Amino acid sequence: MKTGVWGKKIGMTQVFVNEKVVPVTVIDTSNWFITQIKSKELDGYNAIQIGCVKPKYSSKTFEKSWLTELSKYFSAIKEVKTSSIENLEVGSMVDPSNVLQVGQTVDAMGLSKGRGFQGAVKRHGFRGGSGSHGDKTGRRIGSLSFMRSRGRVIKGKRLPGNMGMESKTIKNLELIQIIQENNVLLLKGSIPGKAGSLVFISKRG
Repeated sequence: MKTGVWGKKIGMTQVFVNEKVVPVTVIDTSNWFITQIKSKELDGYNAIQIGCVKPKYSSKTFEKSWLTELSKYFSAIKEVKTSSIENLEVGSMVDPSNVLQVGQTVDAMGLSKGRGFQGAVKRHGFRGGSGSHGDKTGRRIGSLSFMRSRGRVIKGKRLPGNMGMESKTIKNLELIQIIQENNVLLLKGSIPGKAGSLVFISKRG
C-alpha cells in the first residue's frame, strides 16, 4: 500500500458539509503515471517512481516510449514508498481513491511561498522601534548581542535574509471529498505553497 500521493495545488474555495461552510484547498492529482517500480530484491526497498505529464501531452494516451525521455514528457518525477508492489504496472495512472479515503486524516507537505530577501520585522515579526518620542530605530534590528565586540554573532541570531521556499508540513488535515472524474482532492484548511506548486498528501501513521 502506498504512503501517499503527489498533486498540484489549485487554490482555495468553500464547500458545504452538513449545512456548514468549510474552507478547503483544491489539489489536482490527475495525469500522474507510474514510470518505474522498485522492488526490495533489486533496490533494497519497495517504491514506485511516478511522473506528472506535461500539459501539452495530457490529452494523449500514455506510451512506453515516454519512459526513454522523461524530461520531455514529464514536468516532475517523484518517488513514493509502498509496502507492496503487487498489482502495480508501469504506465498505469495513479488513482488517489486507492490510497486515501474521505474523512481520513492526512498530512500535507509543500514548499512555502518565496518572499525574497526580507528584513527582520517581516521575516521574524519584530515590533520595530517606537513611532514617536524621537525614536530613530525604525525597522532596524538593533544590537547584535554582546559577542559583536569580538567580531562574532551568536549562532541562530534572527537577522534579515531570504524568506520562504522552505519545506513545511501541515498535520491532521481532514480529507473532505474526492472528485473521482477529475482526480481532485478537497482538504479542509490551507496548505503550504502557491497555486501550481507540488504538494505531497500522506496518510497519518
